[in-house]
Amino acid sequence: MLFNFGIKDIIDILLTAVILYYFYKVMSETRSVRVFSGVLIFITFWIIISKVLEMKLLGSILDQLVSVGAIALIVLFQDEIRHFFYDLGTHDRLGKIVHYLRNDHKKLGEYRHERNDIYPIVMACLNMSKQKVGALIVVQNDLPLGDFIDSGESIDARVSQRLIENIFFKNSPLHDGAMIVKDGRIMAAACIMPTSHDIDIPKEFGLRHRAAKGTSNDTDALAIVVSEETGNITAAYKGKFKMRVTSEELEEILMKGGF
Repeated sequence: MLFNFGIKDIIDILLTAVILYYFYKVMSETRSVRVFSGVLIFITFWIIISKVLEMKLLGSILDQLVSVGAIALIVLFQDEIRHFFYDLGTHDRLGKIVHYLRNDHKKLGEYRHERNDIYPIVMACLNMSKQKVGALIVVQNDLPLGDFIDSGESIDARVSQRLIENIFFKNSPLHDGAMIVKDGRIMAAACIMPTSHDIDIPKEFGLRHRAAKGTSNDTDALAIVVSEETGNITAAYKGKFKMRVTSEELEEILMKGGF
């Protein structure tokens, strides 16, 4: 049996290990990691019984459980599977290939957004920070946010400092939810964004911060939060926070579309 072990088998084992590692990495960010560990133990037990020891009766029972359990796992881990394929599709190297194939006009490494488009956002955030007006601004990058835009009130107006401040004014009917910006235009306000339930989020962060984290987990968008309690400005990108952002940092982050 050892003599039949070749380079193909080594590649097979390595690829399986890499896939399991990435799945575990995704699961470790949620509370499903113990369930995932239990699934791995069951699969290992099934392989030993069916393939190594070749127990026919118990092996056939486990085979049936595995065939039915595959569908159950898809339902059980649908969010984690979606997150896994999202991470795979937005990997930095794959992203560069996509940019190259799309033949974008902007070169890789340059700013994503124009200064004139983001300057009103910077000024609005600074004013709202001084007045402790809560706000959540989501800036679209490559991945479309059409579903989230449709969940809010359509605006489709040029980015304006006054308009942003009026949207998040405390008595405004649109101040709850997120404002989504795309290509220098405010597409919609009061949008419903995905909320993160990660336990590592600081306790002082509220619902806006959790929505920013959830948005950055599920998309490649940049989320900017102005705290209603402290006035601090926080940026969320690719599942990470950058807290107490200054005006210079905010301008740089917005122009790059991330950090």
